[in-house]
Amino acid sequence: MQKFLYLIGFMFVTLCLKAASPEDSTEIEKQQIEAFVDSVKSAQKYETGLISLPGGKAEINVPKGFKFLNKEQSKYVLTELWGNPPANAENTLGMIFPENSDPFADSNYAFIVEFEDIGYVKDDDAEKIDYDEMMTNLQKDEKEANLQRLKEGYPSIHIIGWAQKPFYDKENKILHWAKEIKFGDDNDGNNTLNYEVRILGRHGILSLNAVCTMHELPMVKADINKVLHMATFTDGNAYADFNPKIDNVAAWTIGGLVAGKVLAKVGFFAIIVKFLAAGWKFVLLGFAALAGFFKRLFTGKKAAKEPKDAGFGNGFDTQYADNNTADGALNEAVLTELPAEPGTPPDSVITASDNGTPATPGESKPAEGQV
Repeated sequence: MQKFLYLIGFMFVTLCLKAASPEDSTEIEKQQIEAFVDSVKSAQKYETGLISLPGGKAEINVPKGFKFLNKEQSKYVLTELWGNPPANAENTLGMIFPENSDPFADSNYAFIVEFEDIGYVKDDDAEKIDYDEMMTNLQKDEKEANLQRLKEGYPSIHIIGWAQKPFYDKENKILHWAKEIKFGDDNDGNNTLNYEVRILGRHGILSLNAVCTMHELPMVKADINKVLHMATFTDGNAYADFNPKIDNVAAWTIGGLVAGKVLAKVGFFAIIVKFLAAGWKFVLLGFAALAGFFKRLFTGKKAAKEPKDAGFGNGFDTQYADNNTADGALNEAVLTELPAEPGTPPDSVITASDNGTPATPGESKPAEGQV
């Protein structure tokens, strides 16, 4: 059915292009897509300052130079704009963007903030891990996993190496690392950067993940120290508040967090990254919007069925955890226009207090250059 809808979409585009001159049709498409992008941007509201995250276990203090998109808006970006299955956005608490960036920006990055209720992660192994050996094992184990991915119709995933070697700040309980990843067998030199941050708490971890191209690595490294210290656990939920008599201990360790699978959502992000880097943003958005239109036309709603699991698991994971299951699968991008609120300026930034969340005096304020 999906192939049938895409075929109809292709025929529809072909007929439209034949009915108009190439110059006219291209200009019309560009205007329509720009109008859609503008409508989404005008509806998005960003926050800065001290913000309480959903669930009350943590908060984030967004400083000058960054802005925060709340839970519901972030889910829209992840599922409707970036094409992830809804299951991949269930734990999303928000997204951190550089001040001058947005979900449509070229050559930039965003950190997705999540809470993973996995229990208290012991860090006893932190100083004993040989990360060079770990990388060697990850690269060996990817071969078997890639055979399965190819059988299921997904591109292979190759871990090139560490883009940032894992580092654990034992005092602040913050772990971060980055992998350089190559999707498929293309040799275009435009590999994917997956930068990951884990902040350990009493009941689980705060997870901050960024996916972009390797070209953005210097930009991410320049900002990473600020990003690492934005999110903190609230009183009673911090790592030091752990009570061994009543609290659960995670199956994971520090090594397990780092050696874990390449998330399925990274696979789709990589497609987005490659299109953006190649200047194909409008082509991708236009085709996705058309696919979404025909899907709604014939079904009356978005398809609930998701593709088969496309997670990248490996045997090496089991050395550190016994519950390391795949996260989901890739999905096509389906765009649905997000209605703008009346009087909301494009890329508006609001303070935490403007959105009903607590803010401390002098900390919550509009991002520079915004009103």
